[in-house]
Amino acid sequence: VQLVESGGDLVQPGGSLRLSCAATESIFSFTVMAWYRQVPEKQRELVASITAGGSTDYADSVKGRFTIYKNRAGNTEKLQMNSMKPGDTGVYSCDAYRGVGYWGQGTRVTVSS
Repeated sequence: VQLVESGGDLVQPGGSLRLSCAATESIFSFTVMAWYRQVPEKQRELVASITAGGSTDYADSVKGRFTIYKNRAGNTEKLQMNSMKPGDTGVYSCDAYRGVGYWGQGTRVTVSS
């Protein structure tokens, strides 16, 4: 299984970005898919997750601003990020679980004026 993230960019505070995670197998075959954020010298942080049944969960820091969802047509998992803050800066990686875990290389998001 390969996961490839895209959509990272430099964005100003208050702006929006949409990240995509493309999988080489059906995204509906995974028990859980999630987005993690890595910042240097900090622990990897779970940002959002979505189960096979569509249940979602978010870190408190992004609730009400980020939305995780699945795009069946493109076989991609998405993370819509709105009202972005400098604290959202980091490398975002897509993870998927199906007995074992898989993850991609990540895409860099920078929120700065």
